Amino acid sequence: MARLFVAVAALALLATACGETSSDAAKDDGDGGKGNSSSGEYDAKGIGLAYDIGGQGDQSFNDAAFTGYERARKDFKIGGVDMEPGDGESSADKTQRIEQLARQGYNPVIGVGFIYAPAIQEVAKKYPKTTFGIVDDNTVKAENVADLVFHEEQGSYLAGVAAAKATKVKHVGFIGGVDIPIIHKFEAGFVQGVKSVDPKIKIEKRYLTEKPEEGGFASPDKGQDAASGQLEAGADVLYHAAGLSGQGVIQEAGSQKKWAIGVDSDQYEQKALAKYKKYILGSALKDVGGAVYDLTKSVVDGKPMTGTQRYDLKSGRVGFSDSNPAYKDMKDVVAAVEQARKDIISGKVEVKTRP
Repeated sequence: MARLFVAVAALALLATACGETSSDAAKDDGDGGKGNSSSGEYDAKGIGLAYDIGGQGDQSFNDAAFTGYERARKDFKIGGVDMEPGDGESSADKTQRIEQLARQGYNPVIGVGFIYAPAIQEVAKKYPKTTFGIVDDNTVKAENVADLVFHEEQGSYLAGVAAAKATKVKHVGFIGGVDIPIIHKFEAGFVQGVKSVDPKIKIEKRYLTEKPEEGGFASPDKGQDAASGQLEAGADVLYHAAGLSGQGVIQEAGSQKKWAIGVDSDQYEQKALAKYKKYILGSALKDVGGAVYDLTKSVVDGKPMTGTQRYDLKSGRVGFSDSNPAYKDMKDVVAAVEQARKDIISGKVEVKTRP
């Protein structure tokens, strides 16, 4: 499906058909993107989705959001537009993008990533009849905003247990895209999970950049370099929370025939990583697509979700994938991960959110 690549200049275009994908016309079926629900008529153009750094094709966070966007459009027979971030863009550019979507009549309008918090905080006030969603941030408080947040640390704990059980040398690694609080949650859960199996296991830790704009989530080469260093140091299982940069982690681990653990999406199933899938032990799942779908359904049904919507293991929106047959054959690893899942859900284990 064709997508809209946004540059600053493009934001000055007229707010009519600008931004619709090539499939929107077919989806609209002559009614401007309207669909019917049991609660009444849905009268918006469809879903407006604004991607985080790395954009669609990152095989991880943004692609997870896209799956929900695509499924909602199909199930509810509505239109939609997904928009890419520009290189080196400012906060003002993000605000313009969110406002453009709202002005064009999309509902809900969803920002994928905490970087959209200031934009949605500002634009939501101007469009009170539009429902806005923001993924990975719970600071925006408004009657027409849904904060879609996750217990990432829980899925990461399962990744830590899997890594600890799979390592043959008692040495694993964590690679975070950017040194920020939300990625600290991934590290905290992973480290706790590893230590729950064996406190003596050595853990390499590396953050690719200090700030998102420095490319920590969008530079496979940085991920590959970090992975190379950790493997050279002796680690034989690597877990990344680095978005598009994680492709480099998986590629390097796979090329050295070592285990990699993916994040957000089931990276074993990603076509771009097919060459290395044999070495993808599993992925710490974060069902961003499910959250996008849930919010869209609530708007179509005439009962928009608002406030903080927090997803965890119990809800099924966080987890650990078992797509790799090699993982399923590792009965002790599977059993340990399943027991950890049960212990977290029951409250027996409380996962830390800070390293």
